[in-house]
Amino acid sequence: MRIAVVGTGYVGLVTGACFADLGHDVACVDISAERVEKLRSGHIPIYEPGLEEVVARGLANKRLGFTTSHAEAMRGAEVAFICVQTPPREDGSADLSYVERAAEDLAANIDRYVVVVNKSTVPVGARDLVERIARRRLPENLEFDVASNPEFLREGTAVFDFMHPDRVVIGTASERAAGVLTALYRPLGAPLIVTDAASAEMIKYASNTFLATKISFINAIANLCDAVGADIKDVALGMGYDARIGFEFLKPGPGFGGSCLPKDARALVRLADENDYDFHLLRGVIRVNEDQHGVVVRKVRKLAGDLEGAPVAVWGIAFKPNTDDTRDSPAIAVVRRLIDAGAIVRAYDPVVSEEVFEQLGIERAAGPIEAAEGARAVVVLTEWNEFRWLDFERLKGVMQSPAIIDARNLLDPHSLRQHGFAYEGIGR
Repeated sequence: MRIAVVGTGYVGLVTGACFADLGHDVACVDISAERVEKLRSGHIPIYEPGLEEVVARGLANKRLGFTTSHAEAMRGAEVAFICVQTPPREDGSADLSYVERAAEDLAANIDRYVVVVNKSTVPVGARDLVERIARRRLPENLEFDVASNPEFLREGTAVFDFMHPDRVVIGTASERAAGVLTALYRPLGAPLIVTDAASAEMIKYASNTFLATKISFINAIANLCDAVGADIKDVALGMGYDARIGFEFLKPGPGFGGSCLPKDARALVRLADENDYDFHLLRGVIRVNEDQHGVVVRKVRKLAGDLEGAPVAVWGIAFKPNTDDTRDSPAIAVVRRLIDAGAIVRAYDPVVSEEVFEQLGIERAAGPIEAAEGARAVVVLTEWNEFRWLDFERLKGVMQSPAIIDARNLLDPHSLRQHGFAYEGIGR
């Protein structure tokens, strides 16, 4: 098929590159000429394992192209995916202005039947909004359909997730649109759920907020484990073997973050408010998550003492490993609290850009050992695998006092204590 993709962020770039890898002809359009030029030369502006190779194959076999022209992208397109950002407004609702602009631009270039697909994370009713915008621009006799097709890509494993999805959700009342999208996704061999648009849009929000709920729940249990002397790793293990619960998202830490869970949780609370439902359960999930940042800082104080003027090393700024994404990163939330408490923070992250460190006003170290030089404590905030295999005797030698606050429970507390470190995990 001929496919147009609007937006070349995480979702749009992965979607376009992977469809090209499956043999389709894909044109990705973006309003940034600088970004398009970089992509045409094979330069990937985001850190996502495996994506550079997939883009390179698409460029080499000429199945993948990048443009700033919607007319060029839509020429002969049978499917057009909207993959633009939907950032949160101050009240928590999703800002759909980018979706609206994409719908306007697409509608201006539709001259034959096409399925316009909302792949951006959007609230219930967004499919209808896109259809209304397009219908205003198009002749009454020109047929088109608008469908919802939420993405479930995890940053760090997005290429794998696209090629091996747990399920594909298609929201449309049109049999014709359902047939086109079913044919498009059938080669992936995943379960196909064809439903109405409102249900498809709700599936995305419900899935993300359920995962957020699991994280806040296990963090709350971990804090209780600290209070009663239990070990959260054993507790989570015992819970996870129950098939009704499972092991996923039962890892305590400094809180959930990233571009999806915090934003979607706030948006769903806002949607509930607009429909006169008090979603107090989800409000509690958000509150526990915000409180967790303070839990980490209290643990730092416990081992490092008064933080006014105290040098503190931070390992990890990205919200999770294998990505450079710092949107709503709990690591950044903790760093800001440390700075507010008077700590002098030096940090290391293997992929996060220098610009992020400058915006935080903290020093970027060349490595984890360098970050810890003269530090009163090390705080592990992102579970990069390289932190497991450091020379901890060397680390101890460069620190002012050997103390580690392991907010990801990444390290072995028994081994660290044998090396002479004071250790604090989450729920351990």
